[in-house]
Amino acid sequence: MIYKRNSLTRIGVYASAVLTALVLLSPIAATAKEEIAQQTHDGLVLIPDRKAAMAYVDPEADFSGYNKVMILDCFVAFKKGWQKEHQRAGSHIRVSSSDMEEIKVAAADLFREVFAEELSKDGGYEIVDTAAEDVLLVRPAIIDLDVAAPDRNSSPGRSATFTTESGAATIFIELYDSVTGDILARAADRKTAGRVGGYLSYSNRVTNTADARRMMRGWAKSLRERLDEYHGK
Repeated sequence: MIYKRNSLTRIGVYASAVLTALVLLSPIAATAKEEIAQQTHDGLVLIPDRKAAMAYVDPEADFSGYNKVMILDCFVAFKKGWQKEHQRAGSHIRVSSSDMEEIKVAAADLFREVFAEELSKDGGYEIVDTAAEDVLLVRPAIIDLDVAAPDRNSSPGRSATFTTESGAATIFIELYDSVTGDILARAADRKTAGRVGGYLSYSNRVTNTADARRMMRGWAKSLRERLDEYHGK
């Protein structure tokens, strides 16, 4: 059985995924954890996770049998009203719809690059494109993306902005058995991509990419650590 990544990342499940992640990561949920569901409609159970805002796992799932990973194309969505914020009167930055698509494609490609590198390094998990009994399917989404200084149409430095942050995003990841399609886990987390030590510096597409890479690597390491725990590494 071979999955076509582009088709799978476009199906309706992402609509509920985005809504679920935004609700779980809302200020209300953060301050009223007793209201957070202990179990999802599809049988996943809430577990403590110091590296994710929210994590649910199938209590009967055995991840030790998965030695390979298939990563679907990452769905990317901007924060509501993000484009208008960068096109308001007086702003020196103009962002077109094609610019936004370019940013989304770049973010999705970077996600796959970073996760594939982190999961496979040091004798880790082989990255594959075909489903099999030992293949874990990763369905990722980056939502509520907020890029601080998208210098899309200028040379580096000309539209750079002084800031301590280059943006923020919420990641939403679901893990499936690649053959049966059974969902095994779901997690959501929000992070801000900022300068190490919080110092003030220029933000442009180069620094934005570097900050995004660090943020994604943190998420990838968290997943790698979880898988290693199940494999006794």
